[in-house]
Amino acid sequence: MDCLDQIDEGARADAEGAESSEAKRRQRAIWIASYPKSGNTWVRVFLHNLLRELRGDTEGAQSINALHEMTGREALKPHFDRRLGKPADQATPQEIAEARFAVQADLTAGAGGPLFIKTHNAVANVEGFPTINFDVTLAAVYLVRNPLDVAVSYAHYSGLPVEPIIDHMADSDRLIETSPWRVYEFVGSWSFHVASWLSVPHRPVIILRYEDLLAVPERNFARLASFLRLRPNREQLQRAIEKSSFGALARQEAAEGFVEKPPEAEKFFRTGKAGQWKDILSPDQIKTIVAAHGPMMMRFGYVEERCGA
Repeated sequence: MDCLDQIDEGARADAEGAESSEAKRRQRAIWIASYPKSGNTWVRVFLHNLLRELRGDTEGAQSINALHEMTGREALKPHFDRRLGKPADQATPQEIAEARFAVQADLTAGAGGPLFIKTHNAVANVEGFPTINFDVTLAAVYLVRNPLDVAVSYAHYSGLPVEPIIDHMADSDRLIETSPWRVYEFVGSWSFHVASWLSVPHRPVIILRYEDLLAVPERNFARLASFLRLRPNREQLQRAIEKSSFGALARQEAAEGFVEKPPEAEKFFRTGKAGQWKDILSPDQIKTIVAAHGPMMMRFGYVEERCGA
């Protein structure tokens, strides 16, 4: 049995409800979902390297510029161009919102099996239309990161000061704006984004803390592999982790560049560390983030209850 078939079989066994066989056959999307700068690309690289290992392709590592080989990106403009019948640049926000459901169905319809798809969308309705098509969803991997570190990393990525990023993270209507290659995505606030994926009741969702993946990678990447019904041996898992380390990814980026890096960012794979906020954020900036997101931060152990605003 192919490793992607194992994912398909296992995730379907976890699904609940009385959906028809035809409806279940349409369930192909495995979302790799996160608020921006929370480890989405890192996990996608790991999955590529792990699947390579399981297929016996142990020579070298997955190219960071070929992540399209096993993962899709639902926000890319060509997907919307085809569905809209015109350039996405000429579409209104409502037209994009309406097309998103069908675009996601198009992506999975062309897949021969489960398809990993990156998204930064929160689970929500925008312009009256859902951001995530659960009719074609098999499962989801959700990555959460301390918003104090998200603020620092997002500022470097965006080429902006930390203060406007902190404001963005508290904005309930926040969008990732359209770019030359991507339509907009709806993220909302950091707290809303996390809560929206925590609240999915009808598909299997694994929640992974970025900090846990860093601190104890073998245990937590093994959790991810188990959730996906992949069965690497210890050596395969370790090699996939090593090939996906931030050091390895930074070396690839330095040698070859990275197509997903925005022009305003100096580097995409910058440090990949936890706790950098302690040396960068001011007391007022920390207080503002905790005041906005304290309850959700407590839930994930990012702040103690007595430290809440």
